[in-house]
Amino acid sequence: MPPRLSRPLSLGLCALPVVALLAVAGAAPLPYAVAQPGLTADVLGSDQGQEVITIKGAPTRTTKGQLRLTTIVATGPSADVDLADVAKGWFRTDEAVLPRDAVYPSGQSDQEIQRHNTRDMVDSQDSATEAALGFLGEDPAKVDVSLHLADVGGPSAGLLFALGIIDKLDGDGSGGDLTGGRVIAGTGTIDGGGKVGAVGGVSLKTQAAGRDGATVFLVPKAECGDAKAELPQGMRLVPVTTLKGAVSALRALEKGGSVPSC
Repeated sequence: MPPRLSRPLSLGLCALPVVALLAVAGAAPLPYAVAQPGLTADVLGSDQGQEVITIKGAPTRTTKGQLRLTTIVATGPSADVDLADVAKGWFRTDEAVLPRDAVYPSGQSDQEIQRHNTRDMVDSQDSATEAALGFLGEDPAKVDVSLHLADVGGPSAGLLFALGIIDKLDGDGSGGDLTGGRVIAGTGTIDGGGKVGAVGGVSLKTQAAGRDGATVFLVPKAECGDAKAELPQGMRLVPVTTLKGAVSALRALEKGGSVPSC
């Protein structure tokens, strides 16, 4: 009859497969991406020595203040994210763990995803131009708008591009700046009719905006809850659903009127 093992030794031997399994799981890549606050860029300013917004065929204004689009930066689609990365991201307020498929289209290479993001950015710029000129009643056949911004992909800058075009052409509509001289940031897709859409990663984008001096953040109304999660102290959230609503809110902010809030 084999010798009887003590209870502690038996438990230890039983635990060995579990420990081994956890060790393998901890080292195995997981289908997640880890995101952090990314860069912000003033669409009223310049990028790499070139104006972000260039307009021909209509008089433009000299603007004050800033309209800063916001981004997140995430681990690449082919990057290995392990259990330790995920655990760290869950406990940090400046990181977010997201399903990889929520950040990148599935089944595509890094190069294909880069081309996809570039196409989304170009489409977003076209929609922003259409929405802004439509809002102002300008003839797109006579007014030529060019948008230039390197190293930013995807559609989430549409709202800020549209607001930048409006500020350069018309300001607040009565001689002042649409920004009121403030540093205003935000995010949101836009279609040619001026409808603002949700984007994701908003709590990280508010942190990027606060880091770069913004005191007001325009957020798609559907994402107010996410935007409140890690909101920098002193930052004002302004929910928007349309370009018209965003312009009205900024005008009211400048003139001391009623401004929507989350």
